Order: sequence, then structure tokens, then C-alpha cells
Amino acid sequence: MVKPRVLRLRLIWTLIMTGTFLMIVPSLSAQQTDSAAVVAAIRAYHGALASGDSAAALALLAEDVVILESGGKEDLEHYRGHHLPADMEFSAAVPGERGEIDVVVQGDVAWASSTSVTQGTFREREINSQGAELMVLSRTDSGWKIRAIHWSSRRRR
Repeated sequence: MVKPRVLRLRLIWTLIMTGTFLMIVPSLSAQQTDSAAVVAAIRAYHGALASGDSAAALALLAEDVVILESGGKEDLEHYRGHHLPADMEFSAAVPGERGEIDVVVQGDVAWASSTSVTQGTFREREINSQGAELMVLSRTDSGWKIRAIHWSSRRRR
């Protein structure tokens, strides 16, 4: 026969574990929803580049976005005026295969990393590169906005 004290301890333990589980499940569900929304924003950005839709691409960038690539740092105005047209032209001309996007969400901030392989011809130059991308996004009233992008690539061997 189990002692009443042991039964009470088991009941208390069960209640604690059940309460913890009930608190964790909605949090995990919210994180999965947030992660999916972050991935959707990133895919929409790359889709806008590939289709040449500069307005859609810019709408996904925060006003204070920082873009790091090839050892340089650009703000939104510089990117809009100089680099964005080339990114759209390149994305439309050279197909790329993006790997899985790994997302971490912490409150209203998320960071996402992925790799890609890009092969084709751009401006009469053969492209065969492997790339890496890191984006930082923040939740806004209008959805997730890209706050920082870091791109790096190297020639595939």
C-alpha cells in the first residue's frame, strides 16, 4: 500500500508537470508560427528580387537596414540606388538553389541562416558559387521586416 504522503507528492509532481507542459505547448506553437512567418518574409524578398519587383523587395526592408556584402556596408538609400538593381538583374539571370532556412526567434527578433548554390551565366561570365546568408528580422505592426543582411559567397570547386 502506498503511503498518503507519497500519493500527495506524486499528485503535486503530476500537476507541476502538466502545468509546465500546458505553458510550453502554446509557446512552441507560437515559435513555429513566427518561424514560418520569418521564412515567408525571406522567401518573399528573394522572390521580389528574382521577379524584378523593387517595390516589394524594399517593402520587406526596415528603414535602418544594414547590408553587408563583399567587405562593404550599405544602408537603405545606398542599396536602393546602387546595389538593388544589380541584385535583381543577377537573381533573374542566374538560378540558385537555396538550402533550408534555419530560424531562431527570440521575442520580436529573429535571425535566419541559409546556404545556396548558384550556377549559370551573368554578363557573359560563368557563375558557379556557394553562398551563405544571415538575416536579422524584427516583428513590426506590418509583419516581419529585414533589419540586417550578410551575404558571402565563394567559387565552387
